[in-house]
Amino acid sequence: MTTTQVALVEDDTGVRERIGRVIGADASLALAYSAANAVDMLRWLGENPVEVLLVDLGLPDLPGLQVIRRCRSMQPACAVMVLSIFGDEANMVQAFEAGASGYLLKDGTEADLATHIRNLRAGGSPMSPVIARQLLRRWQTRTEAPPRGPEPQGAGARSLVVPERLSPRESEVLGLVSRGFTYVEVGVQMGVSASTVQSHIRNIYGKLDVHNKSEAVFEARNLGWLP
Repeated sequence: MTTTQVALVEDDTGVRERIGRVIGADASLALAYSAANAVDMLRWLGENPVEVLLVDLGLPDLPGLQVIRRCRSMQPACAVMVLSIFGDEANMVQAFEAGASGYLLKDGTEADLATHIRNLRAGGSPMSPVIARQLLRRWQTRTEAPPRGPEPQGAGARSLVVPERLSPRESEVLGLVSRGFTYVEVGVQMGVSASTVQSHIRNIYGKLDVHNKSEAVFEARNLGWLP
């Protein structure tokens, strides 16, 4: 079995170690190098070929987008995948324009990360569902025919379904989660148990019709409910 050489640039030590363990546990993958900042990674890439590069966009020294562009310039054969908490359209579009071939949100990514890396290496473009949905919406918006007149009224007319508003407590929970706090940490700050936080999260998911934290944060920001 050919081993795919993977490089990772991620400033969060905990995340970097978890991803390293996932890669190390898969016989088809090898973590060739990991860095906490862009400068170290770019220096290493200038001297070492690698097949897959995993990039966090929010790096402390240089933007992750710059790392993607430089990597594609230095190593055109290297497949680049973003691992980020940023699920907004602007970051997604810029990452693909810079040369990324995949885009995964960190929330819920690690369980299937090895599979995503193999798919990327095989020529695929792994994406979190919320990212794929944004691409689809973007494509649909560009290809839709211009409206021919006002929308019909009555029972057959299309309606915009506005999600049920979050309660103040739910908004507080989602605001803390969006800043990267764990359920336990959110509970400590709010003076409630982690199970209570999880109950709020379930209610939030139901109101927003989403399935994970990243999608919840994305939808709430789209609605103007989060800064």
